[in-house]
Amino acid sequence: MPNCDKSLITHLSIVKDPRIDRTKKHNLIDILVIAVCAVIANAEGWEDIECFGITREKWLKTFLELPNGIPSHDTFARVFARLEPIELQQALSSWLSALQIEMRGKVVAFDGKTVRRSFDRATQKNSLHLVNAWLSQDNLILGQVKVDDKSNEITAIPKLLEMLHLEGAIVTIDAMGCQKAIAKQIGSKKADYVLAVKQNQPELYEYIDLLFNESKVNTSLLHQTRRTIDSGHGRIETREYSTIVGDDLLAGITGWDNLNAIGMVESKREVGNTISNEKRYFIMSINGHAQRFGDAVREHWGIENTVHWVLDVSFGEDQSRIRKDNSPENLSMLRKIALNCVKQESTKTSMKRKRKMAGWDNSFLIKVLTGN
Repeated sequence: MPNCDKSLITHLSIVKDPRIDRTKKHNLIDILVIAVCAVIANAEGWEDIECFGITREKWLKTFLELPNGIPSHDTFARVFARLEPIELQQALSSWLSALQIEMRGKVVAFDGKTVRRSFDRATQKNSLHLVNAWLSQDNLILGQVKVDDKSNEITAIPKLLEMLHLEGAIVTIDAMGCQKAIAKQIGSKKADYVLAVKQNQPELYEYIDLLFNESKVNTSLLHQTRRTIDSGHGRIETREYSTIVGDDLLAGITGWDNLNAIGMVESKREVGNTISNEKRYFIMSINGHAQRFGDAVREHWGIENTVHWVLDVSFGEDQSRIRKDNSPENLSMLRKIALNCVKQESTKTSMKRKRKMAGWDNSFLIKVLTGN
């Protein structure tokens, strides 16, 4: 097993053990590595992870100590219920930092996702809701933060921003994150922002709406426009991206750090004889280049198909009924670590086939796990 800075195993070793010494029958690093390997190879719960370990014990012993064999599924459940989620986040961040990924000019999309079956009626525990950060161009999940039961994404987004290295990136967030404090925090991380604006910010929304309505009559107000047309599967989607810049025009928008432009996306979707239209507004610290703005918006929308859909369909996240203490949050992080590992592996085939190959072939699983 390679032991280098880019190996995930090296960075998992920094995770602090939540157990007291007399209960440590198994090494924490063994538990973590078996769990990550098993999730890569299609395991969906603690019993699957134990079964994976038992069937691969001889191979696992070539790079893990396993002083008392393979941990039971109850051991996996107890450890991940007690493990602080921030520990796995720090291991993920350390690993990604070692990969030395260039952030400049790339979109980091922040978006929320609910793990729907994680609710527990008996204890009145709500479904786990997480805010995820995704580096779109490299197709990597940078991190997650749990949204507290009695709060919302506005309180979780700043926590996730604080954890991440974002210098030079373009942070995109939907309307829930369109807050002056969040825009200021993004600037303090030496990053740019493109934030969606809806009527939860009524004065801001109305001012932007007024400017773009005036631009329909006086097109000189517009800085740039760009149109894209996509077709396929019986539908045609036309999107027009427009931007407005200038201190005089934006004078009615105050208190937003580094504000440089506002943007509008007008979408028309045609399916047979049915036509639907949608209009969205944005504020941004990037310049008013319409293509750059449009690319940022499109890349943000990609988190739904590229991350959330894959977690639900390929990793079975929405169907997971694991609920105890920190378990659902930690298992969600294991899925994301596994997803990153699979995405980083360069073989040109589907996510589904890669995970099957990892389940069949130890050498391929090592390749996925270590990036070598």
